[in-house]
Amino acid sequence: MIKSLHLCTLFLIASSTYGQFSDNAVIFAGNSSKELAQEITDHLHCTLGQATIEEFNDGEKNIKLHTNVRQKDVFIILSTCPTAQYSVNDMVIELFLLIRTVKRSSARSITVVIPYYGYARQDRKTAPRVPISAADIAFLLESAGIDRVLTIDLHCGQIQGFFRNIPVDNLYAAPLFASYCVKKAMHDIVVVSPDAGGVQRAQKFQAHLQQQGISAGFALISKQRSGAGIIESMQLIGSVEGAEAIIVDDMCDTGGTLIKAAELLKEHGAKRVLAVITHPLFSKNALEKIGNSVIDKMIVANTIPIRGTLPDNITCISVAELLAEAMKRIQNGKSVSALFE
Repeated sequence: MIKSLHLCTLFLIASSTYGQFSDNAVIFAGNSSKELAQEITDHLHCTLGQATIEEFNDGEKNIKLHTNVRQKDVFIILSTCPTAQYSVNDMVIELFLLIRTVKRSSARSITVVIPYYGYARQDRKTAPRVPISAADIAFLLESAGIDRVLTIDLHCGQIQGFFRNIPVDNLYAAPLFASYCVKKAMHDIVVVSPDAGGVQRAQKFQAHLQQQGISAGFALISKQRSGAGIIESMQLIGSVEGAEAIIVDDMCDTGGTLIKAAELLKEHGAKRVLAVITHPLFSKNALEKIGNSVIDKMIVANTIPIRGTLPDNITCISVAELLAEAMKRIQNGKSVSALFE
């Protein structure tokens, strides 16, 4: 509990040290992030910029800014994710056109806040004659005229390098999840990486637990795939006998692989199986499957709006304060690096 209070104190001290969010800044929210954007502005004690973001009858985007942005520092908050009404591609083009609208309206700077970066899983060529979509989206946004990107838990770190000439601040939700576990007074924890590619992410979460006074073991699930999204076999490396096993991953899509991992942990003697997931994509019937699964508790962040009703075993925590503090530091020309830890 003391460590959790210390985390809150960090933000309070930072707020007093780095001043208030400037009147020279304007924040706009895209259709995928309106609730999160409202939380952020509440933390910053400011209001959202006024804009019309609608569609014409043929589906083309209809955008008009009602707030003057001439020589202003503009922040656009928009996750390029699917929503109940829009597709990922709708959100990508909406973000692009918002950027261009702000650019043509003589803004001084444009920072895009993308809590969830769509197309992130397509970060390399896995077959001949295919795009590297994560890089191509970065090229699209940078060519639109942005000055900076602020995001949370990119699927892979090299995406930062896909933006060639602008800074990218990739914040981590791990400290927030670790604080949640501290408050729940959990014991006998084993942190589990669901695959080899997620080891660094899981170890970072383990380190944050240790910083907050909780010692945790580590385990890894080795997976053999027979195709895209198809798991042929899974093997546990490490012990979870009698432990509270916490699976750490950046996103949950259909939930199938995560549920199989949880079943494997239970088979190996885990007392409880939890999961901390930053980006709750929850495609198709994922919520129903997770609600009926052996997963005792899943904690997700609000980087993506939830499509549907959360079952009892899923809890959502907010990243609004973390993003608000980062935006304040960016706007005031101060260091963001302390927020990475």
